[in-house]
Amino acid sequence: MFEGKLEKLKDGFKQLPGIGEKTAERLAFYLISQDKQKGLDLAELIRDSIDSIQKCEHCNMLSEKSPCHFCADDERDNATLCVVEKSQDVYLIDETGVYNGRYFVLGNLISPLDGIGPKHINFPKLKEMIEKENIKEIILALNPSSAGETTMAFITSKLQNSARKITRLATGLPIGGDIEYTSSKTLASALTHRNEL
Repeated sequence: MFEGKLEKLKDGFKQLPGIGEKTAERLAFYLISQDKQKGLDLAELIRDSIDSIQKCEHCNMLSEKSPCHFCADDERDNATLCVVEKSQDVYLIDETGVYNGRYFVLGNLISPLDGIGPKHINFPKLKEMIEKENIKEIILALNPSSAGETTMAFITSKLQNSARKITRLATGLPIGGDIEYTSSKTLASALTHRNEL
């Protein structure tokens, strides 16, 4: 049975996504059994990352700089905007090599059961970006879960009267699945075969 600081360290690891009891125990034991300097270097790296990462003023992407390197890239297609939930989704989509437009990170999906409503998804900032820039197509690249579907319905209803094309990823993604765990091929296919809403 863990106790004291070791118990707190294990509990700290359990707060991370995908880390259960046994994995948290292994990580805690691994960290304290290594050379102390390795653990301290890791702690400093975590602290430095938390202190230096910020949200891009344009797209909400977590980045060391604002604007982020995606927004600062003049070679990107400014006529398309891919709307995602999390910053890591941007990297997953960009790695497919199929999409070369702009991004916007919502930060959350609408989920009334979790107390997350429309005011928690940065919609005013998204709408302002769409209106200020010459966006011709908005791609809603959100998880096909109930929260994702609710969020897509909300965004579509608010932007429906604009002359812009609104599309979503093809439903090759499994219902209830996460973009984070989707292979690049499946994600590339979903982007290529997206449907207009």
